[in-house]
Amino acid sequence: MAEISPFQGIRYNQQIIKDLASVICPPYDIITPEEQKRYYETSEYNIIRLEHGMVLPDDNVSNNKHSRSRDTFKKWLNDNILQTDASPTFYIYEQGFTYRDTRRKRLGLIAAVMLEPWEKRVILPHENTTPQSKSDRLDLMRACNANISPVFSLYDDPGQRVTKLMHEKMRQSKLLIDVTVGNETHKVWKANEPEFVQRISHFISPKTIYIADGHHRYETALTYQEERHKISGSQSGYEAFNFVMMTLVSFADSGLVVLPVHRVIRGLSEQTISDLESKLNDYFELQSVSLSEAKLDESMVNTIRVLGLQKDSVVTLRLRQSAPINEVMPPGHSEAYQKLDISMFEHLIKEKLLGLSVENGNILYTPDTKHVKSLMEDGQYQLAFLMNPLPVATIKSISDSNDRMPKKSTFFYPKLPTGLVLNRLDGKL
Repeated sequence: MAEISPFQGIRYNQQIIKDLASVICPPYDIITPEEQKRYYETSEYNIIRLEHGMVLPDDNVSNNKHSRSRDTFKKWLNDNILQTDASPTFYIYEQGFTYRDTRRKRLGLIAAVMLEPWEKRVILPHENTTPQSKSDRLDLMRACNANISPVFSLYDDPGQRVTKLMHEKMRQSKLLIDVTVGNETHKVWKANEPEFVQRISHFISPKTIYIADGHHRYETALTYQEERHKISGSQSGYEAFNFVMMTLVSFADSGLVVLPVHRVIRGLSEQTISDLESKLNDYFELQSVSLSEAKLDESMVNTIRVLGLQKDSVVTLRLRQSAPINEVMPPGHSEAYQKLDISMFEHLIKEKLLGLSVENGNILYTPDTKHVKSLMEDGQYQLAFLMNPLPVATIKSISDSNDRMPKKSTFFYPKLPTGLVLNRLDGKL
C-alpha cells in the first residue's frame, strides 16, 4: 500500500520574483551546457543554480557545484526569495502544451510519497539507471537536504475518481501559480482541506505507483533515506527523509505522451559498418527507402529504422520469424521485454553485431529526429537507430512483470519543470 502525504512545499516568493518564467527550468538530465548557461543568464534566481550548478575549474571537495547549491538554497530561504508554505499541502498541477499541432493538458498531484524499496512492489520502476547520474543526484541531496525536482509517477484511476476530485477543487480554488514558458503553461492550486486530503489519500493509497521519469532521483532518495536512518537511529515514521516528492498522474490522462529515445553512434571502424548489413540480414528483413521520402517522425510498429547503413537511405529492419532472438537475450527477462525494439537494439545490434558492450561516450540518446538527422548530415555520427514509442500499457506490463527496460527507453513529453515546488527533507511531515 502506497502512503502519500501533503507537505509544506517551498516556493518562490511571487512578491519578489514577479516573473516565474525566468526562474524555472527543465530537470537536469536534459539540459545541454548551452542551455545551462542560458538559464544562468536568464535570472540570478533561476533554479538551475540548485538543480544543475556550473562546474568551475578550481572546484574541490569543499567548494564545488553542490556546495554552491547548498549555500544558494540557504541564502534564498534567508532572503525570503523562497518561502515555505505554512501548512502541509497537496498541490494540484496542470501542464498545458502543444504536441503535433494539438493542444493538450496533463493533470498531476504533487505529494510526498513514502519511500518503499523495490522488492516490496509498492512502487515499481520500468527502466534501468546509470551509477554516475545517481551519484550526482545523491551529492546534491546530501548538500541541500531537499528534493529540488519531483519524480514523475503514474497510477491507475478507475472511474477517474481522483481526477474528478482534483477538477472540482480547481474550480473552487484560487490559482497559486500561473506561468507560461514558450508554448507550455504551468498552473498550480493548493489543496489542503482535511476532507480533500483524506479522500485523495484513500483513493491513491491502495494503488501501485509506477515511476515514469525520475528513476535516478527515486533510487537516490532510497540511498539518502538509509544514510539518514544510520545517523538518526530511526527506521520508520513520518520524518521527511522517509518520503520523496512526486507528481502523480493517472494512466488514463489524455495528456500522457511517450516519445521514443533514438540511438546515434560514432567511433565505429569502416570495417564494422561495411560488415553490419550482412549481419543484420541474418536476423532481419531489410527494406530501403530514400531519405528524402522517409517520414522520420512517424512510428513503424515492430521495426527499427537505420540511417547511415546505406547512402541517402533509411533502412527498415523487421525481425525474421525464424530469427533466434531468444538466444541473444540475457536470461531472466520477461516475454514482453524480449519483444521490445529497444531490447533488440541493445542486445542483438549494439552488443552482438556491433560489439559495443562498453559505450565510451560514443552513443548519443535523443527523442528528436531532427537532431538525429542533423548529426548524421554533419558527419558527427555514423549510424542512427530510430526507435518507436511505447504505449503506457507496455510500460506498465514490463513493471508488473518485475522487469526493467534498458536505460533511456522512454521520454515522457514534456518534462516536468523544476522550480514550481520544492520539498525539504528535514523535520517531520
